[in-house]
Amino acid sequence: MQDRPPENRSPDSRRRDWLAAIDSAADLAALGALDVALLGKTGEVTELVRGVARLPREERPAAGRAANELKVALETAVAARRAVLERSALDAALSSTGFDPSEPPLVDGPQPGVRIPLRRPRGTLHPITIVRDELVDLFTSMGFTWQDGPEIETDWFNFEALNIPADHPARDTQDTFWLDDGNLLRTHTSPVQIRSMLRFPPPLKVIVPGRCFRAETVDASHEHSFYQMEGLVVDEGVSTANLIHTMKTCLRVILERDVTVRLRPGFFPFVEPGFELDVNCPFCAGQGCSVCKHSGWIEILPCGMVHPNVLRAGGIDPERFTGFAFGMGLQRVVMLRYGIDDIRLFMGGDLRFLSQFDGVAR
Repeated sequence: MQDRPPENRSPDSRRRDWLAAIDSAADLAALGALDVALLGKTGEVTELVRGVARLPREERPAAGRAANELKVALETAVAARRAVLERSALDAALSSTGFDPSEPPLVDGPQPGVRIPLRRPRGTLHPITIVRDELVDLFTSMGFTWQDGPEIETDWFNFEALNIPADHPARDTQDTFWLDDGNLLRTHTSPVQIRSMLRFPPPLKVIVPGRCFRAETVDASHEHSFYQMEGLVVDEGVSTANLIHTMKTCLRVILERDVTVRLRPGFFPFVEPGFELDVNCPFCAGQGCSVCKHSGWIEILPCGMVHPNVLRAGGIDPERFTGFAFGMGLQRVVMLRYGIDDIRLFMGGDLRFLSQFDGVAR
């Protein structure tokens, strides 16, 4: 070893010199030579450790601890310096070849001599996304256009324009998240009905998927953040028969099976008349369970004829035009299709749950 410290130096001085020599090694070859000279079979530190056995018995414990601490410190310094030099050498080699380490590695392809990039594990679409996209495809094929709106809404768009004035009891059932500036997190996608009517003249057919928020008590069938699909049709001569035909077509396609449905009167301030379209619970075959609240039916699709006041708020003459609107909870549609019995699974981020839908999207 070159420039070895004199043997008569103190142990601390020799340790500092050795560590400095390791830290200043210019390349891997110099570091390797230094490693052998210090820690090899005949290295200085190795001989120092062996020499402990030749000391008087009473001096051996302290000398042994000091020698071992020195050996560990030098081994750690050598390993750290080697990592730095190896990284520098690799960076230099890659920069000279133009190789991109972020590119996927190549593996043998289907034909001899052909190399193809290795595919990384891919993610999967969320089941709500899968069903939403299928619904959008279905309704766009029926002449609907996809519209969107803000998730933070004004009181006018979310309530007033939808025939829900400030003193209306329907506001209490919405369990609303209000903001400090007087706006709110939208409780339904229905505000986009007003925005669409103000933007486009009749005839009008729009579909509005989106996220909504209500201060619900979370259980197997309720969430504070949920997804809806809103639909609106406005034209001359639109009737309840048009509504029923559209809803039957929707359910037959999206649920991929025949289901028993019932249409019963329902009150919603923005439609008149209003209906509740329910489907027979597939989890209990109508016998009653926690998902259907032991009723045997799952409310899936409120709908009805657009109230004249709503048409007026959208700038449309109710004496000339009529329309129907509907809204469905996307989570409930997904639960019916795939047999999911707890709505909380959608928001849990459990990859074991989501991986079941790999390859489901058409």
